[in-house]
Amino acid sequence: MSVKDAFHDVVRHSLEKDGWTITDDPLRIQVEEVELLIDLGAEQLLAAERLGEKIAVEIKTFLQASAISTFHTALGQFLNYQEALELDQPERTLYLAVPKQAYKSFFQKRFVQRMVEKYQLKLLIYDPKQEVVLEWKK
Repeated sequence: MSVKDAFHDVVRHSLEKDGWTITDDPLRIQVEEVELLIDLGAEQLLAAERLGEKIAVEIKTFLQASAISTFHTALGQFLNYQEALELDQPERTLYLAVPKQAYKSFFQKRFVQRMVEKYQLKLLIYDPKQEVVLEWKK
């Protein structure tokens, strides 16, 4: 079993406040001979005439000394999880959850922006103090 991120419960509460139902904590995916654990699976029922939207969320705090090292890990996980979801649960959209401070500083660097765009990372920006989702970057 993987260790929960320091802000795991913060992001979970933020999603619940935003109207999401947490369906999996963690979301287990078995692809070929590999089991993957994504931090959260959630769904939100939209208007009655529309189908529910399903997401998977990988949570990162960016509290470690090296933000780029955390980003390397997050990007690798994101790419692996994205491929696994395409094979096993294509109805889910994968998001990388990052705290607002990391988004305001580290994610504004040109190189990081280039990587986010190149690999089409979808970001969920959250406020860890207020426990709210601030923005969805698709």
